[in-house]
Amino acid sequence: MAKSASKPVIELTDLKKRFGIGDAEHYALDGVDLTVNKGEFIAIMGPSGCGKTTLLNIIGLLDRPTDGEYLLDGESVEDLRGGQASRIRAGRIGFIFQSFNLIERLNVLENVALPLTYSGLPHMKRIQRASDVLKSFHLQEREYYMPWQLSGGQTQRVAIARALVNNPSIILADEPTGNLDSKSSHIIMEELSEIHKRGNTILMVTHNPNLTTYATRVITMLDGKIDTDTAEPREAALKVSTKRPLGKSAKTKKKPSKRKGKKS
Repeated sequence: MAKSASKPVIELTDLKKRFGIGDAEHYALDGVDLTVNKGEFIAIMGPSGCGKTTLLNIIGLLDRPTDGEYLLDGESVEDLRGGQASRIRAGRIGFIFQSFNLIERLNVLENVALPLTYSGLPHMKRIQRASDVLKSFHLQEREYYMPWQLSGGQTQRVAIARALVNNPSIILADEPTGNLDSKSSHIIMEELSEIHKRGNTILMVTHNPNLTTYATRVITMLDGKIDTDTAEPREAALKVSTKRPLGKSAKTKKKPSKRKGKKS
């Protein structure tokens, strides 16, 4: 596939996020420089408290940096008001959270249609589009289920459907498999991989090194800074677990069995 000559979709320059004051002051982000091109699948790793989720929240316009510059599709987001940021989030950015964040009092169909509130579409068209997305995830039979009636894997697939209902160009996933078993995790990652193949840009925070095998680029963070940035999944990530709960299991060679009746 030829590389696009278009501008990067995300550009962060010396980005900082400060929390607390006085002796309690600390930087969750401390001078982050990051360029994300269209169509990349980036896995962001690092220990708890290193700034991964803070970075994702700022990119998703859920939070604001203390200092630095953030360009989204070449335009600064610094002066965006609340309503403007909400419309950009609704139209261009899809979120997938570890805790799913479905609204318990709404059924599956209503949850998926929720991001379309800012789209200006009539109610019935919003419901129809949500239904179409659910069909692509083979969840049409669960449209009128309540969130508490779903398994963990089904709930996360509904959350992905909700993230995609607006056809966003950027998908932000914060530990999307963190609450799932290995089988459900594999299904979710295969679906994210398919979304990436369609041209979406994905940034995924994860603690699981096995998931980096799905990424085109791996970033590790430490103390609010980017520590390493590679365009290839690290070798260590491919060998972390002999169990390999995600993807195809590694085939082990069987030792040749001793045949009975061996000639002396």
